Amino acid sequence: MSAIPLKLNLNDGSVSFPFTVDAAKKLQGELYQLMQSLKAAAQVSSGGRPKPQKPMEYQFTGDVFLEIFCNPNIYPSPFAAIVLITLRDDRIRLSTEAELTRLLEDVNLYLEQVS
Repeated sequence: MSAIPLKLNLNDGSVSFPFTVDAAKKLQGELYQLMQSLKAAAQVSSGGRPKPQKPMEYQFTGDVFLEIFCNPNIYPSPFAAIVLITLRDDRIRLSTEAELTRLLEDVNLYLEQVS
């Protein structure tokens, strides 16, 4: 399957890189699962302690290497969550952060555009 550019909007700009529809669907699933983990951690009864959630680690290898990481245990809600993004190829490496909700919007928009 051919790689169509995915544009991620970051806090201080944006980055586009070749990405596949299958990889976008997998990433979308991982992000929705992360959102559920964050919601579960936020809905703890008063005085209760949240159950530790597993961090999300997503990797894609194609024309570029993409890694996305988020620890849901350190954010009070999905709307406060930040994901760490590493994007690299043989010439450049970019490490940055993005809001989880913005990343999910970008992936959803990408999937709408390619379908």
